[in-house]
Amino acid sequence: MCRLLYARSESPFEIGPFLKSFTEVARKSPEYQGHGWGIAYLSEGDWRSHHSVQPIWEDSLPEFGKTVCLIAHARSAFRDEGICVENNMPFLSDNLVFAFNGELQGVRIKAEGRIGAEKIFTFLKEQHESDWFTTVTTGVRAIRSRTKRVRAMNFLIANETRAFCYSCFDENPDYFRMHVRNGPIRVLCSQPFDGEDGWEPAPVDSAFWM
Repeated sequence: MCRLLYARSESPFEIGPFLKSFTEVARKSPEYQGHGWGIAYLSEGDWRSHHSVQPIWEDSLPEFGKTVCLIAHARSAFRDEGICVENNMPFLSDNLVFAFNGELQGVRIKAEGRIGAEKIFTFLKEQHESDWFTTVTTGVRAIRSRTKRVRAMNFLIANETRAFCYSCFDENPDYFRMHVRNGPIRVLCSQPFDGEDGWEPAPVDSAFWM
């Protein structure tokens, strides 16, 4: 089960320190997060991205500069399958960014995608009409009704102004629970950063935005 990070601010902030803290989250995870990593970030109003199949803690991290929005993902591939850069999140499509962490068993949704996370992204985009908060709420309801077991489903869909998020799990809250930190830079992460206060549990079983 992967690790993910989201950070947004009204003023530009350095990507490097956040990526360094996220690297430690991935490296210290009780489950292996070394099947590649990726980031997406806003630069002059456009999404830029970088993906790698190396473990993030073994890779040489480029200098990305500053941004007002950052999404990062470290992958733990299900059954160690499909390890290739094309399957590494965040996914970018239609000026949206998507990142997922979790495991769904017995899923019966019809949507295109190489892996389950991409199929969920496609499914949600197909359900979207005008309001992403409603799309996430109704889309999750449809996915859960067509899934035998949702062990965990944590994801976010981000546009240029905000991210629409969802989190649920049926076991191991110490591992699957997302955490948020408010302030000038709003942060959502799979685990709090080492040595940093101010983190709180993210909402569970309901859509929320950041």
